[in-house]
Formats: sequence, structure tokens, C-alpha cells
Amino acid sequence: MQAQSGRNGEPFAVEQLVLEGDGRFPNNQLPVLLYRGALPRELRSADACLRRFEEHGWSNGWVDGIFEYPHFHSTTHEVLGIVSGVATLALGGPSGRIVEVEAGDVLILPAGTAHENRGHRNLQVVGAYPGGVAYDIRRGDPAEYEESLVRIRTVGLPEQDPVLGKQGPLVTIWPGDSPSD
Repeated sequence: MQAQSGRNGEPFAVEQLVLEGDGRFPNNQLPVLLYRGALPRELRSADACLRRFEEHGWSNGWVDGIFEYPHFHSTTHEVLGIVSGVATLALGGPSGRIVEVEAGDVLILPAGTAHENRGHRNLQVVGAYPGGVAYDIRRGDPAEYEESLVRIRTVGLPEQDPVLGKQGPLVTIWPGDSPSD
């Protein structure tokens, strides 16, 4: 875990989680980035969070919760900003990792990363995609695994971090062209 400073100078922790594919859920060689406490209070409204992500090129946004079944997106990366509440998430499918998130946290999920809501309280999430790319929803069908891998390999890297733009951790942590599983 490494410390980062947000726009307002307040530190937040960055966790990197590398998840292996399992024949149903590809996951990705790029790590999931979990920014603990990255959204200052002024960004903990849906509108403010959506605007921040859009400022940095992450659009096609929505406000809701997180599906309560394991799924992933093979066409794009995804950012999830937790603007209120708490949740327990499973990342990576059945053999993946369990993480607890709360208001102020941000998750950046590389294309192919399985995620599932395992329980929540008063949860409101803002989601968006680099360049506003249309997302698909894949539920881990083994018959679609190879096709999903091909799609994931074509997903480019975002130009900016959704929270901090060109100065954000994503820009330095996700360098180069990392192929998927």
C-alpha cells in the first residue's frame, strides 16, 4: 500500500490487488486499484463525483449500487466511486478477494475484473468508463471465456486517472501494454 495526496493535499492510501483468471472470470494482469479515502467530502455527492470523473475523461456515468452477482466488463475499464454507505465486495470471482469499501473510496477495475456486491448499507456508487466506452456485462460463462480474453486485450490504457487526472496513481501504476491472463 502506498500513500498519495489528493488535490486538497490530504493523503489517501492506494492498494493494488492482482487477481488471477480462473476459466470463468478472466481478471487482468493489471492490478485493481483501491484508493482508500480518495474522495474528499466535496466529491461525495453523485453529481460532484460524476463531474470529477468526466473532467478526467471517464464518462458514460451512472449512479446506483453494485450488482449482487459476479460480473465483469470485457470492453472497458471501470471506476467505482463510493459516495455513501459501506459494502463488502468480492473481486475476482469465487476464488478472489473480499474487500470492504466505504464512502470516499474509489475502485478502478481493469477490463475483465469480476466484481460482486456481497452486502451493503446505504450504498450509493458512481460508475464511469474511460472515453465513455460502452460496457458489456459478462457473468462468467466458460463458453465466453476465450472471446472475453480477446476483447480485453484490445482495451487500451486510460489517458488519465479518474480522480487526479494526469498526476494520479493510475498513470504510473498501469504503464505499458499489459496483456490479459
